[in-house]
Amino acid sequence: MDADDLDPDPIVSLRRWKAEAGTDAACLATAGSDGLPDARMVLVKAIEPNGISFFTNRDSAKGRQLAENPNAALVFYWQGDRQIRVRGPVEQLDDAASDAYWASRPLGSRLGAWASEQSTVIDDRATLERRLAEVQERFGAGDVPRPEFWGGYVVRPALIEFWHHRDDRLHDRIRYRRDRGAWVRERLSP
Repeated sequence: MDADDLDPDPIVSLRRWKAEAGTDAACLATAGSDGLPDARMVLVKAIEPNGISFFTNRDSAKGRQLAENPNAALVFYWQGDRQIRVRGPVEQLDDAASDAYWASRPLGSRLGAWASEQSTVIDDRATLERRLAEVQERFGAGDVPRPEFWGGYVVRPALIEFWHHRDDRLHDRIRYRRDRGAWVRERLSP
């Protein structure tokens, strides 16, 4: 991979690689005020010029960590071949964006979001199923409004690195970093 193989705008190349891979999954890394890193897989819902978006329960571990330390890293990985790393500050998406995505979710996912107090300890699976039954009774098959504790976030990339595997371990690494509002592209040693 040569730097010229990538678009001068890393978002264009990120979208292309993601489309070629055919997956929306990325590893999201956060750290709370304790400084301890935490990571989990999320579904990326949009890659726009201004950032990369995902949605979650804001009372979850990741939501609490982002409230304490609004910075994160994302890793997109495709087995043995390619990787993209992203770092930057994180902001909550506005209610309109969260409402729009919420409305597109299947009914079961909307009910599940209400039933699960994400990241909290529960006694057993029956507790979760009982909560789901209560939520189903509350909302029925009708409209299920977005709860206040659920919404979107956008990672505003300050750094994006493309990694491409080479058998000789001299992997290709091209990093983009923000410098006074413009992207600077540079090759890194593997």
